[in-house]
Amino acid sequence: MKTTEENIREMESILPILEKVQEASLELRTLGDQRKRDILYTLATLIKENSVNIIEENQKDLVRMDDSNPKKDRLLLNHERIQGLVDSINLIAKLPDPTNQVISTLEKDNGLSVEKVTSPLGVVGLIYESRPNVTIDVAALCIRSGNAGVMRGGSDAYHSNKYLLSLIHQALEKNQININAFALLPTNRKFVKEMLEADQFIDIIIPRGSQELIEFVRANSKVPTIETGAGVCHTYVTENANLQKAANIVVNAKVSRPSVCNALDTILVDASVADQFLPMIMEGMNEYQVQIYADKAAYSIFDRNDFPRIKRANPEDFGREFLDFKCSVRVVEGMTSALAHIRKHSSKHSEAIISEDAQQCDLFLQSVDAAAVYTNASTRFTDGSEFGLGAEIGISTQKLHARGPFALEKLTTEKWIVRGDGQVRW
Repeated sequence: MKTTEENIREMESILPILEKVQEASLELRTLGDQRKRDILYTLATLIKENSVNIIEENQKDLVRMDDSNPKKDRLLLNHERIQGLVDSINLIAKLPDPTNQVISTLEKDNGLSVEKVTSPLGVVGLIYESRPNVTIDVAALCIRSGNAGVMRGGSDAYHSNKYLLSLIHQALEKNQININAFALLPTNRKFVKEMLEADQFIDIIIPRGSQELIEFVRANSKVPTIETGAGVCHTYVTENANLQKAANIVVNAKVSRPSVCNALDTILVDASVADQFLPMIMEGMNEYQVQIYADKAAYSIFDRNDFPRIKRANPEDFGREFLDFKCSVRVVEGMTSALAHIRKHSSKHSEAIISEDAQQCDLFLQSVDAAAVYTNASTRFTDGSEFGLGAEIGISTQKLHARGPFALEKLTTEKWIVRGDGQVRW
């Protein structure tokens, strides 16, 4: 008898899988509020009860990845992160059902009743890398919003994703729902383009991962796409900053979890405070062995203060998403210079200013075009759970139809419902 892996290798097309998901999606979109809650509570219980098994499967993936790979932190599932998934699912279950919400109503003179209501998107396709928690986040958000899901995870997380999908299927089955509503596609790259062209089965594609992945999906997808994931995040320390506050924020934004998209990539510091400020971050950066790529002015300051991991920045080090214990530093001449740098290099994810001047902060908030803009806080807060959304599929850097944490309320579209009694139009 052939193994699952052998069957996948011999698979010629994923279209039969997609067709089954689309058929099952019709059942999910008609579920009532409590039925959807029940599935999520069942899933949360199954994850909690099987945490040891989840960790065992996750270890199979972890041992295949080199310890020096920054993606390894994204891949890790431990008891704390698994409990976080459980808490997130329970929170999503308690959020209001985003579907069948009446947006507007109109009673026509001819007796027609016209309503605009929220409706599930249908089948959500996700392509992601190294993050098995995304498998659960996507399933939970889709279930709550009445959507089916087609997920293509990376080979790095194969065992973790496969086991987590089995728990999703168990939760559906225990609630008498067709398990085909969620599918995990083979990791073979030959099927990615087929997925991107399957506009007859998939309603939206969401890539979550590297800039290369996002650009590939953008260039090749026939399915409408929401871009998420790529973050080139700046923090601008002004001449009016509380420098100790600024140092704490900058170090936190860089070192707390550098492999995620809301981590700091570039520090911009005003020339008037650079000599005082940059030495203040050296201890924190040195503790985590952060490699700094500095422009000429910043390099001089780090060098004469004996910072051990300093390199001269190349042009490509600005606008670079490091996803590691690395960052670039540039000394700027005032707000105009800082805004120009951000405008040129930002991925429009998350940007921050550190200043005690309220007018300066307001100008930054109004001027910077990004999904999340901060004053006097770490960019690490750009996250669906931190923003009260329960979880997220990713951080959208687009403007249509979602921006920022792409979560529950954005997994719907609109539908016009018209009720009549024999009216015709000539």
